[in-house]
Amino acid sequence: MKNKFLLLLWAALVTIVLLASLSFARQGTGLIGKGFSDSDDMKWRINEFYDVIGPSVLNPINIEEAKKKITVSESEIEEHRTRYGTLADQLANIHDQYAQRIADAKDASNDLIMETLIEERDIKLEDIRKNFEGNGHVEAKIRKKKEKVLENYLNENKTKSYSLHVAYELKNVETGETFSHGDISKPAVYKKSFNANSEYLKASSLPGRYSGWTTPYINYYEDAHVSDEEITAMANPVQSFEGVVIVPKVAFEKGGALYAQYKDFNRGKYGMYTFWVLGLLALISLLTVMKFQKEWVTGTPIADWYSEVKIDVKAAAFFMSALILLEYINGESHNLLNVLTHQRLERWVIWFGTFFIGGVAMTALLAFQLVNGVERWKQEGVFAKDVKNSFTLQFLRAWREMFLKKSIGVQSFILLIGFFLAGIGFLVGLMNGSLFIIYVFCVLFLGLPALYIFVRRSAYLNRIIVATEQMAAGRLNEDIKVEGRSPLADHAKNLNNLREGVRVSMTEQAKSERLKTELITNVSHDLRTPLTSIITYTDLLKDETITPEERAKYVDILDKKSQRLKTLIEDLFEVSKMASGNLELHKQRVDLTQLLQQALAEHAEEIAESGLDFRTTFPEDMLIAYVDGQRWWRVLDNLIVNAIKYSLPGTRVYVTLQKAGESAEFVVKNITKYELGENVDELFERFKRADTSRNTDGSGLGLAIAQSIVDMHGGIMKIDLDGDLFKVTVSVSTK
Repeated sequence: MKNKFLLLLWAALVTIVLLASLSFARQGTGLIGKGFSDSDDMKWRINEFYDVIGPSVLNPINIEEAKKKITVSESEIEEHRTRYGTLADQLANIHDQYAQRIADAKDASNDLIMETLIEERDIKLEDIRKNFEGNGHVEAKIRKKKEKVLENYLNENKTKSYSLHVAYELKNVETGETFSHGDISKPAVYKKSFNANSEYLKASSLPGRYSGWTTPYINYYEDAHVSDEEITAMANPVQSFEGVVIVPKVAFEKGGALYAQYKDFNRGKYGMYTFWVLGLLALISLLTVMKFQKEWVTGTPIADWYSEVKIDVKAAAFFMSALILLEYINGESHNLLNVLTHQRLERWVIWFGTFFIGGVAMTALLAFQLVNGVERWKQEGVFAKDVKNSFTLQFLRAWREMFLKKSIGVQSFILLIGFFLAGIGFLVGLMNGSLFIIYVFCVLFLGLPALYIFVRRSAYLNRIIVATEQMAAGRLNEDIKVEGRSPLADHAKNLNNLREGVRVSMTEQAKSERLKTELITNVSHDLRTPLTSIITYTDLLKDETITPEERAKYVDILDKKSQRLKTLIEDLFEVSKMASGNLELHKQRVDLTQLLQQALAEHAEEIAESGLDFRTTFPEDMLIAYVDGQRWWRVLDNLIVNAIKYSLPGTRVYVTLQKAGESAEFVVKNITKYELGENVDELFERFKRADTSRNTDGSGLGLAIAQSIVDMHGGIMKIDLDGDLFKVTVSVSTK
């Protein structure tokens, strides 16, 4: 609380110093050492006297002589004659004006009124006829009206008074005629002598010589105007006068004509003296006991809040505060003398209110903003961060992004400009009827169509938003209607594509969950089957009563089941490494023909026992590719083993290796023993086997491992099914 009080006190002293300094610069020379006789008010009253004394007393225009100089032009006559139309139009108009009134008087049997109306009508009709018979009648009427206007104007000049109590004695230098008023020997607060040594008093017959307003202002009738040029031509030559003009001292004394103004001037002058002294004391205080302390405005909750305000808002508030303070100081430095001159309670209440709001509060606010801004921006990187987060940069970014879709940006910009111009056009149209017609035309043929398009686009946007909300809620069955070729239509089309993608993704997710469940079931079954056999035969071996032949048989079974379990675990471990990307390839130059022949030779005994007829096709020359020989042998081995296990007995198996362009193509075709269904992709899943009862040997990882190895080599592996015809094709680059 103490800091707030000290800040406001400091701000009040600063405001007083500013007001005192500016008012002293503007009014000091006009008040220091000056009296009321030197004031602008007194000068105005003196000039008013000199302006009035010429036309009214010293050099008045002779009315009768001036009337003789009145002229009536042909254009004035013609304008007066045809102001209400042609002769026929005017006669018909007068006749129509009186016809109903005369008829009403006749119906009422009021002969006196009827005769009076007829007489009045006939006089007007005769006057109109005379207007068109010649110029003399019209000219006489216009001249008479002009004489009346001129007479009123000149009489008004002669009777004009002035607000100053003046005594004078003046003599016309040319004619010797003397004019005097009051006693010029009395003590005076203003005295001026006119003679050949200094200057003569120049008395004009028209007002305005001393005030600077030289164009006479004359009231005129609608059809009788005495122009400024005519008045100037009627004016007398300027007359020179010598003599003395004084303002008696008694005018400033109590009861005098200017006593109130004299008293007000002195009150204002000494009030300004007092305020300037107060400003000097305030300046001394600011330099000594009331030096500004930044602790008054920092470390407060308001300062913490202010630090979070956007920098452009701070700048706007700072410049607005400075503008209000400058406007207050500028206006109040002029108004202060008026307040001190005409002191009233309501004036002081208003003055102190504006002093606190426009001066003290704005000064304190400026100090608060300036100090906190400087303290904050002394911290490294803060200023750049504040600029980056400003509303201005956000607006510029948003403005740029508004034109990412140019059609939307341009349409929005045109719409904003249209609404802005519509507001201005409405105001201008209210002030000008013809422009209002243009405004209505633009509204009907430009504004309303634009509004129609805007409302339709807004409705379409709302429908898109509702459809998007339905998509977010999981309702993916309905497409968004695509209307037209606007960006909104493109957006609707993209949302439909997204909806289809989400729907497919959800289907794939459901499929993935199903396959995951099958994978867990199959892994559990394939691991449990050999493990159960191992446990069972291990328990049987514990029986001491079994024969050596039985023991050897059990041991052989244990060995087979252990090998099967080992193979299964190794395959699973290898698939896991491939999926995680931890398996490295050691590529080298390999003859694929020789590698395939070795793989077939490895399984020659099994092929012979299977009853299958293997038909092989090899290229005549070597088919070289850069592959990891060990991993690629595994691909060939898995596919050959897969064909042996799952081909229908007694059928043919076709194994082909050939060069296709810049790739080596390996193809295995066979008739399947089991029905595979239509979903080929599931055959690549881990632990997926054609034998769904899982009674045959194998891990169900063969195709999955082969697919992973081919992918690591950048090759392509695909499966084709045509009924029971199974075909797998593997391609790899030979470069």
